[in-house]
Amino acid sequence: MPLTPRQAEILAFIREYCATHDYSPTLAEIGQHFNLTSVATVHKHVMNLVEKGYLQRSRKNCSRDMEVVSGGEPGSGVRRIPLVGTVAEGQPVIPLYGREEVLAPEPWLGPARTFALRVEDDSLLGEQIRAGDLLVIEERKAARNGETVLALIDGDRATIKRYEHTEKVVRLVSADPDRPALEQPIAHVQLQGAVVGVLRLF
Repeated sequence: MPLTPRQAEILAFIREYCATHDYSPTLAEIGQHFNLTSVATVHKHVMNLVEKGYLQRSRKNCSRDMEVVSGGEPGSGVRRIPLVGTVAEGQPVIPLYGREEVLAPEPWLGPARTFALRVEDDSLLGEQIRAGDLLVIEERKAARNGETVLALIDGDRATIKRYEHTEKVVRLVSADPDRPALEQPIAHVQLQGAVVGVLRLF
């Protein structure tokens, strides 16, 4: 069964921890790693992994009784993509230095390069996207009318908006109905990709 992005991250952490220490982490250690203050929340994630066949727990029910089932790879239903930077309305995309990755559901991913950006403001609340969410973006230089895109205005100002175009003009329509659409000559707009999904970690 496929994993949610959070389940896949927890499974990867347990696998790496076991490989390093020769025993599994406790629920509290998993919670600390992911900044989860509720042990009950961690326990629920672990039990979901058990039910899906990725983990097994001994009947002793001790604090370090988790074992990764052979073949239970995070790639089953999810794939790692690079988290390349952060984005806020009207600002340049700020790159993240060093290699960071997130897990995205495989059905979202096509043959083109796919990457993630962390949203830094609430300019997309009209699309139910809030600060801290991760946008999964398929790299493209063209888009269809109605798609939500990452675009650069005049080479540096980033925006996430619904894309519309004619032969000469690009309209970038805001999720906020109170904000007027941006109309720009085609030469002033560089498409970077189309949004294919949103990840939110609780």
